[in-house]
Amino acid sequence: MQVAISISEGRLSSATLMRRLRSNSRKNRIYKAFREVGRSVRTVALLRYLADPALRARVTAATNKVESYNGFSKWLGFGGVLADNDPEEQEKLIKFNTLLANLVVFHNALDISDIVRQLVAEGWSITADQLGQIAPYLRAHISRFGAYATDELRQQPDPFDPLLKEVDFTDVELAA
Repeated sequence: MQVAISISEGRLSSATLMRRLRSNSRKNRIYKAFREVGRSVRTVALLRYLADPALRARVTAATNKVESYNGFSKWLGFGGVLADNDPEEQEKLIKFNTLLANLVVFHNALDISDIVRQLVAEGWSITADQLGQIAPYLRAHISRFGAYATDELRQQPDPFDPLLKEVDFTDVELAA
């Protein structure tokens, strides 16, 4: 409490606190107090996770989404070999791969929206929960090493419509 009050009143800067925690940390009372607070917070979070099936389901769903994206991004990375030890080149490769993954996800989202609109026009009822089950990490339609027609680059795409008015999203529970 003393540390929190000192920081909030401006008597102790965060830089000074970090310096104190770094120097001879194991014998430092502040270090020991923060370590114990961290352990108790971690224990409470773990107990909450173990006791709450809904929380476990949310954490698992979020983890699966992240892992799906990572697998998708790695697949798009054409092997993902970082052949250069230069950190700038590595950062460029990672950013280009992320950009490529985001472009493909965006394209997939456009395609999914078009298909949903067609299905609704044909009389199908599509719910927000059903849409929530579709991941935008589709790759079966991508030919990574195939021949690509560049004459299609001259075609003007349809205007982007981000709203999917055909589906009611009012009852969707968003993850916290």
